[in-house]
Amino acid sequence: MSNEGFIHVEGGRIWYQIVGEDKDKTPLITLHGGPGSSHLGMEPLAKALGEARPVILYDQLGCGQSDRPDDVSLWTIERFVRELAALREALGLKKVHMLGHSWGTMLLTDYLLTQPEGVASAIFSSPCLSTSRWIEDAERYRKELPEDVQAVLRECEANGTTDSEAYRNAEKVYMRKHVCRVEQSEEEQTRRKAAFGEAVYNYMWGPSEFHATGTLRDYDRTDRLHEITVPALFTCGFYDEASPASTEYYHSLVAGSEFHVYPNSSHSPIVEEPEAYFQTVESFLRKHE
Repeated sequence: MSNEGFIHVEGGRIWYQIVGEDKDKTPLITLHGGPGSSHLGMEPLAKALGEARPVILYDQLGCGQSDRPDDVSLWTIERFVRELAALREALGLKKVHMLGHSWGTMLLTDYLLTQPEGVASAIFSSPCLSTSRWIEDAERYRKELPEDVQAVLRECEANGTTDSEAYRNAEKVYMRKHVCRVEQSEEEQTRRKAAFGEAVYNYMWGPSEFHATGTLRDYDRTDRLHEITVPALFTCGFYDEASPASTEYYHSLVAGSEFHVYPNSSHSPIVEEPEAYFQTVESFLRKHE
């Protein structure tokens, strides 16, 4: 099993990396956010847990080091589910833990609903399992922003100028409160921007975190969460755009699942409260080894 490489999937090649080699421990597959972010958001987790167990990072098609085809017919959650199944098969991962973050929890949910074998546990980190709930939470958070910021957001969304500098600057105010409350280095910001699959994000989600106009705008799996039977953990930050109330609601729909809130985090506890995040994840994994 190579530590790094490419796998051929429907639509192109995806890049993967395996961090850690303890063959006695069940591997953890990480499903990054976005759609279109990259494995970079999961790197700290792999570095922290890689000594205890193999951690699999991968870039979904359309971002990072994976191929970036122009065919928009590829940007469906069903194809991403098949891509994940292809990754497991290619790497021979018969028994796994799985952790999805943000959009990765949508992908994780739809994958689990196919009833795959060999999933030891599932972690839903800052989940979005109902777009309508996500937008309701975002609307509430937006009303707490300074009035001038709210005005810019409303005006740009109304007249279709969400790609303007004014909109991006107003968006940053929201992001600093509810997406990541710690400053990232310029180098890290540059890395993430280069890896970001903007075409996938815009097509499937929309122009911003709180303005869903893409194909996921009607996504809602709350009526099927009861079908998930693997041990599950739902987590979020206290200031998370994936609000504690919504995350707890999803948890209530999955029998026997656990729920945890990081008190000083928003949507990025992996960098906002890293030690607490790693400890919570590894403790849950050990419990369901």
